[in-house]
Amino acid sequence: MAAMIRHFRSSSSNSIAQISRSLSTTTASETVKSQNYPGNPIPTSIEPKGKIVQWVFLGCPGVGKGTYASRLSTLLCVPHIATGDLVRDELKSSGPLSKQLAEIVNQGKLVSDEIILNLLSKRLETGEAKGEAGFILDGFPRTVRQAEILTEVTDIDLVVNLKLPERVLVEKCLGRRICSECGKNFNVASIDIAGENGAPRISMAPLNPPSQCISKLITRADDTEDIVKERLKIYWDKSQPVEDFYRSQGKLLAFDLPGGIPESWPKLLEVLNLDEQEYKLSAAA
Repeated sequence: MAAMIRHFRSSSSNSIAQISRSLSTTTASETVKSQNYPGNPIPTSIEPKGKIVQWVFLGCPGVGKGTYASRLSTLLCVPHIATGDLVRDELKSSGPLSKQLAEIVNQGKLVSDEIILNLLSKRLETGEAKGEAGFILDGFPRTVRQAEILTEVTDIDLVVNLKLPERVLVEKCLGRRICSECGKNFNVASIDIAGENGAPRISMAPLNPPSQCISKLITRADDTEDIVKERLKIYWDKSQPVEDFYRSQGKLLAFDLPGGIPESWPKLLEVLNLDEQEYKLSAAA
């Protein structure tokens, strides 16, 4: 994977062969069977058991990609690589990119391919040194160009596209809080929105912090209503075509979140053909 990033930077003619060799230790992906719906081929048979998954999580800012990708990462014992976390870590580091990133993030703009690939390269190289295999990518690819690069060098098994109505997304983002001491994420928003046009009602209870974190909660600088709405607009304009890219390959699984974690997690496991208890017992053996 790190070789993939070097290929993007160098654009050398023989990089693809080098990248393919670097991925030779990863289990080959199985073909995802799909059923054709009108204009929307959707995977209907997913078999993650007994293989190293190579998955991508898509979705608007604030939809919960990190939450569900992280849970699946733990369950399947593969690394969860979130480019948003890489950006935030760089912002905290006071490194050479931190000032440039701060200006971009505070304006609600997308971070450039060059910067994202630079940060991702460092993370992948660190993972390779630790012997990591497989991955769940969260926040990459964000553009069709990035998706094309990824397709050139490895087989993505499945692309999970998490979906929520825009009104819910805005409320969720405005309710996000971080403990400045322990770094854990919480959400103070209490969401209860009636369904429209036949859609079901969506209710999400707040994810409140423990007492020791209450006085230390902070809001991300980019979680203002104007910036959140700008991020959503950019997503529709720039990133949504990535959905079409993977849909055309029969790898896109669109999943409408029915509510918060208690309602959504078991349903997501069901559509992914995963048994949480089975995996926990296997890991403990």
